[in-house]
Amino acid sequence: MRRSIVELNGLAEADFVRVIGPVFEHSPWIAAATAARRPFADASQLLGALRDTVRNASAKQQLDLICAHPDLVGRMALAGTLTAASTREQAAAGLDQLTPEEVALFRRQNHAYRQKFGFPFVICARLNKKEAILAGFERRLQNSREEEIRAALEEIFKIAALRLRDVVED
Repeated sequence: MRRSIVELNGLAEADFVRVIGPVFEHSPWIAAATAARRPFADASQLLGALRDTVRNASAKQQLDLICAHPDLVGRMALAGTLTAASTREQAAAGLDQLTPEEVALFRRQNHAYRQKFGFPFVICARLNKKEAILAGFERRLQNSREEEIRAALEEIFKIAALRLRDVVED
């Protein structure tokens, strides 16, 4: 159910966190830390405040946020245990229609990425298809860990913007 910004501004903090928390994968602390900044004029201002919360978080909190994301075509996806939002997003990228060879390729790329950086590869699946995602692995595996943390957070912001659009009326 989509809600107006006026309605979100008027929610008790726990309800605000329940509604806005899932915008960031398994990280309701972001909504909780942002709730006190209400009222927001519109969804764009809310998104900016949520991003500011992440940007001002500790390096550990930022890394925890990145690590909260599942591997693309990983164990959770194959077992059907992703969040509903992640399931829809991976399906939108066609990742639920892969051949066994493509699944194996994604698993190898996930492993190589985790080995190098110590966290999962994060990309906004709703804005990409499998070919672009695989190219993203190749390109981003060339980054330094610091560059990749920044890239992952930027992708998380894209995911959050789309998820927020799903729950907040314009």
